[in-house]
Amino acid sequence: MAVGKTFVVEKVCPICEKKFRVVKTRSRIMVVKRDDDACIHYADFNPYYYTIWVCEHCGFAADEKTFTTKMPDRHLVILRAVLLTKNIKIPFTEERTLGNASTAFRLALKFLDLIHGKSSKKAKYAHQLAWIYREAGDWDQEKEFLTKAAENYEDALMRESFPIGELTDNAVMYLVAAICHRIGDDKKATTYLSRLISDKGVREREPRIHDKARDLWGDMRAGRKK
Repeated sequence: MAVGKTFVVEKVCPICEKKFRVVKTRSRIMVVKRDDDACIHYADFNPYYYTIWVCEHCGFAADEKTFTTKMPDRHLVILRAVLLTKNIKIPFTEERTLGNASTAFRLALKFLDLIHGKSSKKAKYAHQLAWIYREAGDWDQEKEFLTKAAENYEDALMRESFPIGELTDNAVMYLVAAICHRIGDDKKATTYLSRLISDKGVREREPRIHDKARDLWGDMRAGRKK
């Protein structure tokens, strides 16, 4: 249940310029465990359900940073041409279901495609949507979006400059390896892990990433022996 863990605020949509309601999560939520691909499991609540904001008037969906940072004019033109002509309305729900959350992420991914958004952001959205399906126990949907996340992370490694936020290129390589291991592509996972483990620079500058890569490598080897 989300009772006591969320609160509602009003924001202005950059697309339709109307005030809409947003559900935000409180910072103190008990962590139960962390998966090797950075998914955090929380006690009795999943804040990932509320990662994507959705304007109840025009249907625009994106993360908080997109809504609160000035959007390039070329993106506004594209999105307004689509959204302001269709009279899309998304009912506001203070407590989201799996269906509400997945719809929000799918809309956000669709709008990113429309504006040719960065692969790193597409990867982040797809990865978090996979985590939502993981909690729900829907492996087919989880695998589909993990695959999309890995593809977009790899594209970001080739096309984008790092760091992106708190993510370094080595952190992204580790995420791709962890995702590939989860979806059964240990060959590709091994390629990325071996690069991280053998790179002296990673060991010196990002020991946490180096250690995580070494631990995952060990888990994979142990799994093969079993």
